[in-house]
Amino acid sequence: MTHRRKFLKSIALLGVAVTLPVQKLFAQNMGITPRPVGAGTSTISYRTAIHPVRKPPRNITIPDVGEFKVLKGDFHMHSLFSDGHVMPKDRVIEAVDNGLDVISITDHIEYRPNIGSRAIQLAENDDHNRSYDFARAEAENSNVILVRGTEITKPMWHFNAIFVQDINAIAAVVDDWEKMLAVSVKQGGFNFWNHPSWIDRAPDTPPFGLKTGEPMRFHAEIDEASKKGLLHGIEVFNGTSYYPIALDWCNERNLVPVTVTDIHQSDWNTYGNQNPLRPMSLILAKDRSYESVKEAFFAGRIVGWAANMVLGRQPWVEQLFKSSVEIEKTNNGLALRSLSDIPCFIQADGKSYPLATLGATATIPCTPKLTVSNWFIGMKQPLEITM
Repeated sequence: MTHRRKFLKSIALLGVAVTLPVQKLFAQNMGITPRPVGAGTSTISYRTAIHPVRKPPRNITIPDVGEFKVLKGDFHMHSLFSDGHVMPKDRVIEAVDNGLDVISITDHIEYRPNIGSRAIQLAENDDHNRSYDFARAEAENSNVILVRGTEITKPMWHFNAIFVQDINAIAAVVDDWEKMLAVSVKQGGFNFWNHPSWIDRAPDTPPFGLKTGEPMRFHAEIDEASKKGLLHGIEVFNGTSYYPIALDWCNERNLVPVTVTDIHQSDWNTYGNQNPLRPMSLILAKDRSYESVKEAFFAGRIVGWAANMVLGRQPWVEQLFKSSVEIEKTNNGLALRSLSDIPCFIQADGKSYPLATLGATATIPCTPKLTVSNWFIGMKQPLEITM
């Protein structure tokens, strides 16, 4: 009987251990203290423990450039209404998180696998304006300027048309990309050539494919469209790709350099949370409105910022720098102070002086010329400031 009593006593003690509240054991192991309850008959909330601490939206400091406010935008984005991975309103939410003021969701006209087919003709019940319509309420509630846009998707090249009124009218002439650009222009749209090295990835597609090592080209057809007034800009940075020669093309042909993400997956999966290297276009606008953003595009007051580089045409890049960096003469030389979140790397007298963060300072010898080595106004042309 002694052995039996010991056995039963062991079983009883084990039963007590097993019936300890499961949530208590879980909490102890995880270092979490749940809300105390009675006999386990109530719901226990682990919301505080499980939910991450949400970071506030990214705040980007860039001073006004003269009379212009500097707005932040992305004008090449995709949603589930073409080949993107998120709903249109999610692009608005991501924009707020990244400190953007204005976006355009530019879903493909010709390629929309998520809707069911690679449709070329516009079906009777099809509506290419849907991604804009789905995002509009979220944009209004979030104070994000939403620009209606689309991507014209052809085998040899792609274009974005933004500030358009009705994408269905553009899709109605889908067999002719020049007519599509013309319909956009008639609606007041701004057209730009997307990822100009895209055809490098299709070297067996005559006559547009490039041989390995062959330089990018400004094609005769693109040049003709530009001369007809059907093309207004070129992407100089797309996603993670930089096209230095596109800056020269913009300078030579009076086109606007555009910097975009061309994002398909979620922002988190593409760039991570509030990545300061994430591409964006800086719009020098008269005020924070749709009309001012559109006016700035057609006036060419657009500067790109991506991967710690600034990319644009000389007048606006120089004015942006002069607003972003305070320079004072002192007895020791020149005192520099960053007024912006945009990093600047200054070269003078053979030395480099980083102004990588807002408020950063540097003292350099007096010099007749500063070179901003990460701000570009041409393919091999960093910005130079004459003192």
